[in-house]
Order: sequence, then structure tokens, then C-alpha cells
Amino acid sequence: MNDSVLRDQLVDLLKGGHAHLTIDEALANLDPKLRNALAGSTSVWAELEHMRIAQQDILRYTLDPNWKSPDFPAGFWPAGEFTDQAWRATVDGFNADLQEVIDLVRNSKLDLTAEIPHGEGRTYLREILLVADHNAYHLGQIVTIRKTLGAWKG
Repeated sequence: MNDSVLRDQLVDLLKGGHAHLTIDEALANLDPKLRNALAGSTSVWAELEHMRIAQQDILRYTLDPNWKSPDFPAGFWPAGEFTDQAWRATVDGFNADLQEVIDLVRNSKLDLTAEIPHGEGRTYLREILLVADHNAYHLGQIVTIRKTLGAWKG
């Protein structure tokens, strides 16, 4: 079976666009003063850092049998103070890990439907879809926060 169509569709899903926001669209024109402004109990940075941590966890779990996940739920949310440097590290880390997931999808030698050897019955495809689903949900949360802060024109 030629699975290139599936791989292309998965990459599109991971990158966003079409029915989902891209990370760039979700963060576009956000006033730096509002990156950590609270809307309810969370902020754009907290949501983005949560996305980064969760995406990293799913990716490393998929690739590394020795990976240890953070404690749930506390380990999946920001623990440090917000700074401009923390923002940049979050954005860069998220994008780097997303690219690594995309590279995994594009690896034609990898059977996406195969069980991960250490994955407790989970497949590569399941983990890739989990990344896409989780990211799409939290990008929507970022839009909601921005709307609450009056910082969304969309």
C-alpha cells in the first residue's frame, strides 16, 4: 500500500490550517504584555507551555523506551516564572518538537500502524493523532483567552 496520502494528510493536520488554526495564527499580533495575562485561571503562555510539555512527552514516549513522563497533572503545566526568555523557549521548543513529529510522519520506513515496541499496545499513528488533537484543542483555548482579553481579531 502507498501511504503517502495518509502521511501528507497527517502533516497537514499537525501543521494546522484548513479547519484548524496554525500556531502562528494563534499567536499572531499578540501584544507581549498579554502573553502571561490571566483570563480566568490561565494565560496564553500557560496554555502554550502546556502544549509544549505534552507534545514533548508524547514524542519522547514514542521514541524513547526510557522516557519518564512528568507527574500528572502538575508536571504538565508551567512551573517557572514567566519571562520573555521563557516565552521564546516555549515557542522554539514547541516548534522544534512539532517538526520532529512531522519528520516521524514523513519517515516512509516507519509503519505508522505498527505498535510502538515499548508502547503498551499503542501505535505510532495513535500518538501522532494524539499530538494533533491535543494541539488543536489548546490552540482553541488560546483563542478563547485572547478573546477574553480583547486581543483577538478573527
